Amino acid sequence: METKQIAEEFMKGYDCSQVVLKYFAHRLGISEDEANRVAAGFGGGMMLGSVCGAYTGALMALGLKYGHTNPDGLMKQKEIMLAKMGQLNEKFTEEFSTVECKELIGYDLSVPEELKNALDSGKLLSYCPGLLDKVIQITEQILDGEA
Repeated sequence: METKQIAEEFMKGYDCSQVVLKYFAHRLGISEDEANRVAAGFGGGMMLGSVCGAYTGALMALGLKYGHTNPDGLMKQKEIMLAKMGQLNEKFTEEFSTVECKELIGYDLSVPEELKNALDSGKLLSYCPGLLDKVIQITEQILDGEA
């Protein structure tokens, strides 16, 4: 997904977590609507400035493919999921140093004044689309077994 397309999704009102999960929706057997609903509360580090929404969207995508649900073989599948999560964390922090939204963008989106400043500064549209593009690439590598 190109950064221009990602910025367009932001302009429509979608959050990072939604853009990432929606990108993988059909591949993982859910609709774009379901992806948007599931990921709706995770943008802006859950609007707490906490874990980056792109990161949580990627975790959701990994969970849809590798998540453990069946009691038979649960621990083996859980180990696979944990390994995939480890790959995401390693690649993400290698690229961006932290998973914390407020540290990545320099604004705490849970504080209304800082959210306004982040929007007014253009940082969300100048920085975040590139971050999402990279997170989508990393997630694709993990889903394809290349990471």
